[in-house]
Amino acid sequence: MNDYLIKAYAFNGTVRIYAASTTNLVEEARQIHGTWPAASAAFGRLLTASLIMGAMYKEDQMLTIRIDGGGPIGEMVTVVDAHGTIKGTIENPEVHISQKDKLAVGMVVGTNGFIHVTKDIKIRDTFTSSAKLQTGEIADDFTYYFAASEQIPSSVGLGVLVNENNEVFASGGFILQLMPGATEETINKIEINIQEMKPISELINEGLKPEDIIQLITLGDHEFIEEMPLVYRCDCSRNRFEKGLISLGQKELDQLSNEGHPVQITCQFCKKHYEFSIQEILDLVDLAKK
Repeated sequence: MNDYLIKAYAFNGTVRIYAASTTNLVEEARQIHGTWPAASAAFGRLLTASLIMGAMYKEDQMLTIRIDGGGPIGEMVTVVDAHGTIKGTIENPEVHISQKDKLAVGMVVGTNGFIHVTKDIKIRDTFTSSAKLQTGEIADDFTYYFAASEQIPSSVGLGVLVNENNEVFASGGFILQLMPGATEETINKIEINIQEMKPISELINEGLKPEDIIQLITLGDHEFIEEMPLVYRCDCSRNRFEKGLISLGQKELDQLSNEGHPVQITCQFCKKHYEFSIQEILDLVDLAKK
């Protein structure tokens, strides 16, 4: 099944729900970054939540989401647009802790830190909102973020399953948000329905689609609004790294050329390698002078 997201309104428009299947792109990210099981689960949950948040925005707007809870995996960063395209990086991918046969996501992420969400909505300077990490389990932390930083009552469910070969074979999630007019009766129904659901990763593994997850949450009282394909894709290029080198300035570039060997740069998001010869560095020195 291809990765995609479904947006729906429920209970007479008083609730909006986003549900996503992200198995393929989370497995691709695992392969790129070489994450171990617990790190795969943490990174996969962040990728899923980020994609859903990106779908809440429009046109060329972008989000950069950063989590660093002081745990052994260090900082995780995602960059996502409003059209279902994401890239990300994880500081220490080779981390794994399990507890009672479960991946100890909270332990590898930690709670001594924050979620930082930087929004670039293309009409003014970027701005960042933050919230303290609560459990390191990612879903709980995003639920708290929405309440504390955006004043939107929300429920977030995220899950990643990793098999014995360290492959991601199920990943997905949902974000539900209450709109003005949501009644206590509606809230009670939602709470009961979510409590009775299996974990998201199990539902995805059993073959349920985003539409089916929304069905479980609303028991049919919803209307599908939009479907969006999801993909992990890096937009790095040689030209972009050339501009980055030029921005170092003439002095730094002179030092690089004087070292007498090519400069190798690796993209942190996709691990693609770019090599610049000594002559190419000298050419960039000339551009920096101009």
